[in-house]
Amino acid sequence: MNELDSKSVEIRSAGPADIDLLLDLIRELAVYERAPEQAVATPELLNQALFGHKPTAEAVVAEWRGQPAGFALFFHNFSTWLGKPGLYLEDLFVPERFRRRGIGKALLLHLAGVARERGCGRMEWSVLDWNTPAIEFYEALGAKPQSEWTVHRLDADALEALDR
Repeated sequence: MNELDSKSVEIRSAGPADIDLLLDLIRELAVYERAPEQAVATPELLNQALFGHKPTAEAVVAEWRGQPAGFALFFHNFSTWLGKPGLYLEDLFVPERFRRRGIGKALLLHLAGVARERGCGRMEWSVLDWNTPAIEFYEALGAKPQSEWTVHRLDADALEALDR
């Protein structure tokens, strides 16, 4: 990121007034990730998760010269081996029209700073195996793929089935 770019990007914590913006960006991310039908979050659900009585996630918004230009949504997990919290990056997205301006890097560096400030032992995230631009971006910053781990998931239907 050159000096001009770094002065053009601002990262701020999202607030309740950003719910519609965040949902728009989440839907745009879902289209990019080829699964728009899976983005079913509502303003009420997102507001509860981010700003409710017991928030379960946090978000930051990137602005490029005062315009919303991306977001990152994250939460804490925990490493029993390290005995420390970790920061899990659920989503980081910069719309195509704002890419190659250092915005994604600014978001990631901001979150790395949050992780350090909060005493996290690591920061991790998942990336789709076909998303070569993202993989190359992350690896250029020093991120290493964890190929020995396979993600498993119980979706809502599977969770319900376990209760029977």
